[in-house]
Amino acid sequence: MSAPVHAPIARRLAGIAPFHVMEVQTAARALEAAGRDVVHMEIGEPDFPTPDPVCEAAARVLAEKGIYYTSALGIPALRERIAEHYRMHLGADVAADQVIVTAGSSAALLLVLALILDDGSDVLLADPNYPCNRHFVHTLGGRPVGIPVGPGTRYQLDAALVAQHWTRDTRAVLIASPSNPTGTEVAHDELARIAAETTRRNAHLVVDEIYLGLSYRGAPRSSVGLAEDQFVISSFSKYFNMTGWRLGWVVAPRRHVRDLEKLAQNLYISPPTLSQRAALACFEPRTLAILEDRRIAFRDRRDYLVAALRELGFGIPVVPTGGFFLYADCSRWSDDSRAFCRDALAATGVAFTPGIDFGTHRANVHVRFAYTIEHARLQDGVARLGAWLATLPVRPAHA
Repeated sequence: MSAPVHAPIARRLAGIAPFHVMEVQTAARALEAAGRDVVHMEIGEPDFPTPDPVCEAAARVLAEKGIYYTSALGIPALRERIAEHYRMHLGADVAADQVIVTAGSSAALLLVLALILDDGSDVLLADPNYPCNRHFVHTLGGRPVGIPVGPGTRYQLDAALVAQHWTRDTRAVLIASPSNPTGTEVAHDELARIAAETTRRNAHLVVDEIYLGLSYRGAPRSSVGLAEDQFVISSFSKYFNMTGWRLGWVVAPRRHVRDLEKLAQNLYISPPTLSQRAALACFEPRTLAILEDRRIAFRDRRDYLVAALRELGFGIPVVPTGGFFLYADCSRWSDDSRAFCRDALAATGVAFTPGIDFGTHRANVHVRFAYTIEHARLQDGVARLGAWLATLPVRPAHA
């Protein structure tokens, strides 16, 4: 009997790699279902619940039973609160009519890339980088151009690298600051130099600032306003602890707002109404006080985990200054990060993510740890890893 003939699917799927962190999580959940205790350091999701004032606001909205579509741009009150937050806390002058509320920051990035990319457009981004960013570029017909970066530039692009890798097809530069997976930031003056490069070449600058609120080197400062053709993307997921509410935003040049609105209308109608109305409570003093306490807790976890993993033998040449990730060199024991993570999970019940999720540049000898669990669990995970690593041979270059 001949094999069935199936209708073809789009060729673009060939360029979309699996999201390995989700596969690690699936394996970890399977271990838990079999009765094992697992220390989860694989997923970039805060362990803190959504703050009470936000949940209380959502309950009031539900009681009113008025959960209908909103404008594709978001409700005016939330756009104004976001703009005010930039002015009061992020050192940037933003007007409410520049703010477009979206169904998560992923939707914000999709809108922006759909606006600026044509088939064959190049987008420059650091390698390592968040995998979905380059997959979004690929899905929309662009070419993600990963530029190898390392400790010398804090795993970030700088203006010299942007200029060096520019081609006639380059349409945009995509920066994540703080970055996933490295937790590092681009200094504001360096971002200004990158912005000058994109402006001089009549291209776009896209800055992912979803971890900006979780900055540990002083008051956070947004890059808004550094370039004329600049889009800044952010989210309620990380700093505001609203991952499952699927709410984000983009700050855009006014001349592009109408086109972004049209895209949003057609792609997802509007952001979720309940989430928007609940998120108004994010900017209340009581909520901000809760979030500041949590930011300090994340910083303290970072300080512990950097020192602990270095003591075990992981290479962490750059201390992250934001977010909740550590990007660590595991070459002392392995040159196959996927197998290393798989074996560690099986042997210790500690889940973390292989570097191959985040690009190709030395990805086989790096892993990512998320410090999104309480301090006692971090200590437990480190102890388990230490006992296991002590049984492994050290590779010759590290002997």
